[in-house]
Amino acid sequence: MESLSTGQLAGAANVNVETVRYYEKRGLLPRPPRSNSGYRRYDQLSVKRLLFIKHAQEVGFSLREITELLAIQYGTGKKCGEVKKRTEAKIAEMEQKIRDLQSIQSALRGLVRVCRADRKASECPILEALDATDWGRQAKY
Repeated sequence: MESLSTGQLAGAANVNVETVRYYEKRGLLPRPPRSNSGYRRYDQLSVKRLLFIKHAQEVGFSLREITELLAIQYGTGKKCGEVKKRTEAKIAEMEQKIRDLQSIQSALRGLVRVCRADRKASECPILEALDATDWGRQAKY
């Protein structure tokens, strides 16, 4: 089996070398064996694992969550139901973030509606709202 250098591994997964080193330091990628000259040498399973990490990040999982998913995938004996449960929790978290963003969007739209472009900056409701210590209550227009 062909072994890969850190740079080759990074290239195969379209990440930078520092990302590979960081994932290794965090325990997401196992430390690879070294060549006689001391260079890290990765196998194809490392490429697969790195792509898994990337894909999991793309759909919203944090590195902590990915570490847990990898532990499930590579040997904890847990079943697919555990992955499903974690994915459902991720969906619920995303739905809450969407609601939060929609609330912020609504507040900003309300501020834009009451803003008159000819006012002095000192009278701007957008700046006043951003300066308010009670932003959540202030921005409900």
